[in-house]
Amino acid sequence: MLADYWSDIVASFLDPKKRVFLGYLLSAFFIAVVWLMFIKKYRFSSALGFIFSKKTWLSDSSKADYKLFLINKVFLLLFSPLFISQIALATIIFYWLHDLIPSSSHVFESFSNTAIAVIFTLSYFLLDDFTRFYVHRIMHRWPLLWAFHKVHHSAQTMTPMTIFRAHPIESLIFTLRSTLTQAVAIGGFVYFMGDRADLVVVFGASIIVFLFNVLGSNLRHSHVSIGYWRVLERVFISPAQHQIHHSVEPRHWDKNYGVVLAIWDVLFNSHHYSEKNQQLEFGLVEQSKVPLQSGFKNHSLSVLLWQPVMDGVQIVTKYFSVKASALLKFDGEKSRQKIHKSL
Repeated sequence: MLADYWSDIVASFLDPKKRVFLGYLLSAFFIAVVWLMFIKKYRFSSALGFIFSKKTWLSDSSKADYKLFLINKVFLLLFSPLFISQIALATIIFYWLHDLIPSSSHVFESFSNTAIAVIFTLSYFLLDDFTRFYVHRIMHRWPLLWAFHKVHHSAQTMTPMTIFRAHPIESLIFTLRSTLTQAVAIGGFVYFMGDRADLVVVFGASIIVFLFNVLGSNLRHSHVSIGYWRVLERVFISPAQHQIHHSVEPRHWDKNYGVVLAIWDVLFNSHHYSEKNQQLEFGLVEQSKVPLQSGFKNHSLSVLLWQPVMDGVQIVTKYFSVKASALLKFDGEKSRQKIHKSL
């Protein structure tokens, strides 16, 4: 188990399918340097100083990110054997489709292998990106889920490692989302396309995900605020747009849930453009959904792990107590009506 744990940590930085693969980190660094030098007019030394600021990388907030990265690896290593695999679930979906639509397994027979690979790659990407957006959206809108997701938003400084700043329960939810999404894509497309259903990949990663990561995905969680042209920001989420998502400003709350595409935010009225020369403060403020506890400000690991659980229990208890009260009130009214009729 220890060997598996160490291998998983190493793979996070050496596997091109992972967000913080060293190649993607280097490309983000290069983009940041070019942006700061040619757009913001920094000298090279100043750009390096800004990117690798000790106030950011060695802050209490960032240290908590690193610790949660290690803790979540343990959590997923322990519980992942209990998850149903995407292949098993894909097989179930395949046979379900076979029973539901027994005569539609040759729809794409006339398509070339290249066309099928492109269709599968685009379809899988759209499905994956939308489910990421939607799960992220309900994480903000459902108080019980926000109790756990607020751990991610409690970051006051952001680095690429902030992607791992998540409560283990949230990590579990997104792991299940990934499993379900992959199973639907694999089961559905193998049924309709047969063994020709294949992704277009670069170094083992989907070409679209590869391009997204090479083009600076790691700058989303950073203090380097790169925005796109407005036309482009209606299609793709820029690093600056995601940083707005982490802003404490009330006008920025519940905006820009998207991962790669901004079109979902446009459709669901949660889109917000980046702002020129934006200076943002990251972290949590007291909101009506779930009260902010003081421990989140000092990034205590015990608070980051246990306070969401306590808040979640409180929310569930309150919900069921309200439901029980309403039910008792309803039964009481019915009883009174019965008594009235009998009299």
